[in-house]
Amino acid sequence: MFFDYPVFFEKNRVFRVYTGGKLYADFFGDDSVDCNYPEEWVASATQALNEATDIENEGVSVIKDTGILLTDAIRDYKTEMLGDKDEIGILTKFIDSAVRLPVQAHPDKEFSRKFFNSSHGKEESWIIIATRPGAKVFYGFRPGVTKEDFVREIEKSDRGEGDFESLLNSIDVIPGDVVYIPSKFVHAIGAGCLLLEIQEPTDFTIQPERYCGDYRLSENEMYMGLDHDDALSCFGFDKTYSAPLTPRMIYHDDTILYQSLIGPEITESFNVRMINLFSGEFMLDKPAGIYVVLEGEGEIKGGDYYKKIKRGDYFLLPAAAVDKYLMTGSLKVAECYT
Repeated sequence: MFFDYPVFFEKNRVFRVYTGGKLYADFFGDDSVDCNYPEEWVASATQALNEATDIENEGVSVIKDTGILLTDAIRDYKTEMLGDKDEIGILTKFIDSAVRLPVQAHPDKEFSRKFFNSSHGKEESWIIIATRPGAKVFYGFRPGVTKEDFVREIEKSDRGEGDFESLLNSIDVIPGDVVYIPSKFVHAIGAGCLLLEIQEPTDFTIQPERYCGDYRLSENEMYMGLDHDDALSCFGFDKTYSAPLTPRMIYHDDTILYQSLIGPEITESFNVRMINLFSGEFMLDKPAGIYVVLEGEGEIKGGDYYKKIKRGDYFLLPAAAVDKYLMTGSLKVAECYT
């Protein structure tokens, strides 16, 4: 059965109101251009929340060459897919932004339980993969910015005016940078960033900036059906966090550099590690872990199974396949799991 092996997926582009995707042409080796499908959701069991589309199971991955939804595979073969877990527990996705995304924040678990009947908030993290000229992210309110300042900017944006960027810190980013975004932390991805995002498995975003490029957001797209005051309580005006992060070494020799990018010292919601293989072998051992090849070429092998992998490939390791397969080659691979 498919759960006895690393599970690969069909392409899974998701609609967004912002544009992007051109940098995928180089990364995935396809014919991507900037459009309203700027995100590729990776081994996803999460439904996208899109007002502008009405696509059944949008965002949920389909197992390659089977037509089987990942959510159905988990429902029918839960132990084989997840082991003793109840869910994958993360959403991993690529984002390529041709424009700056709206200024936004995401709920913590308490906010989500209260307003969305969900046990997950939306802590997230980014690994910058590639950039266009001038790429940056906006990250945290500048010192002294108050809720009143923010509300005035929201009111101006409703008239097509205002300057949200003046309220936020900006950070120039380069490939390899790692950024952690706590819940309730104001931020925005700037134009020109291709990144891998690892987050809690929801699509909850409060984004009170009225326009995204030329697109005018609806009230629901901005506030997710919440009262404005309740929605704005999702923003922590005194929250600060440093960026980019410095990876922590786990293991290093002539064949591998194994690093922790996001670990339990930062969040309990997910773990992100980086496998830099120079030669030798790496045992795939994280049940329901998601592996994303960021650079290089190599192979997965075990028993009579053999599959070549390269930059842009990704797969889920079912619990039934743990400790059965080795990854070899010259590779840089993000390992994402709970």
